[in-house]
Amino acid sequence: MAKWLIAGSSGMVGRGIVRIARSEGISDIVEVSSKTCDLRDFQKTRELLMDTKPDVVIDAAAKVGGILSNSTQPVDFMVNNLQIQTNLFSASHEAKVDKVVFLSSSCVYPKLSTQPIKESSLLTGPLEETNSSYAIAKIAGMRLIQAYRQQYDHNWISVMPTNLFGSFDNFSTTTSHVLPALIRKFHDAKTNNSKNVVLWGTGEPKRELMEVEEFARALMIVVNNYNDEETINIGTGQDLSIKEIAELVKEVVGFSGEIIWDKSKPDGTPRKLLDISKLKKLGYEANQDLRTAVDKTYDWFKKELLEAQSTIRL
Repeated sequence: MAKWLIAGSSGMVGRGIVRIARSEGISDIVEVSSKTCDLRDFQKTRELLMDTKPDVVIDAAAKVGGILSNSTQPVDFMVNNLQIQTNLFSASHEAKVDKVVFLSSSCVYPKLSTQPIKESSLLTGPLEETNSSYAIAKIAGMRLIQAYRQQYDHNWISVMPTNLFGSFDNFSTTTSHVLPALIRKFHDAKTNNSKNVVLWGTGEPKRELMEVEEFARALMIVVNNYNDEETINIGTGQDLSIKEIAELVKEVVGFSGEIIWDKSKPDGTPRKLLDISKLKKLGYEANQDLRTAVDKTYDWFKKELLEAQSTIRL
């Protein structure tokens, strides 16, 4: 039985991968979080890999955030992610890891990519300015995976997740991605009996959303069946406008007020629908009910919020 090391295991994506991997029979898993190992420190990362000697490394460790944090902390996003990737790959090479799976991000594609976005669209046009530092770090990671393949003949791959959400997500209104930020905004507005919620932009851009456990199930198929040099997209093949997503979250949360769109704020990338033709050829079929997935995520958020409040009162 192969031993897996999952970097970023305390985050939303890492936790989802751990849950699905265990459900599919992967019992020997080394879970690595920022508390157990600072992957920005090469010596600590090297010691971890040499001690555990995994067969498969899933790199879900990253500094992530939404439009605001990406645009105001470009140094942090670039430096932290470059350090994590470089150290983990170098240590995996030294530990003779059979397969490294690097999780990139759909923001690496050009801002005005032809839709749906094929993997071959990478580096064919300018990036979205608000998250270019994060995107450049991720592109460097993808190129480094290819370099290890070319120079050392490693069976390492990169995957391109779409916008993910779910339990253990970041629900900050300033540093989170679109869906959890909307959940938090509408929940707070409902709690405070607000008459309206102000959202950034026009609401016209479209986003493809994928619940994290659905992503993890697709990832298992990729890990077991994909070995090519070119990255592979993982998504659902469907998207909605930000306005449609906002209306869905508003309904799930039960907020009865008005949505006001602040058009002075940036929209971000107009559309990011991934072409999942390659994924489908591996046997993947999307099996996600978005309303049910958002309901589940909101239920988790409320439970965690109540537990946090109870702890504070104690």
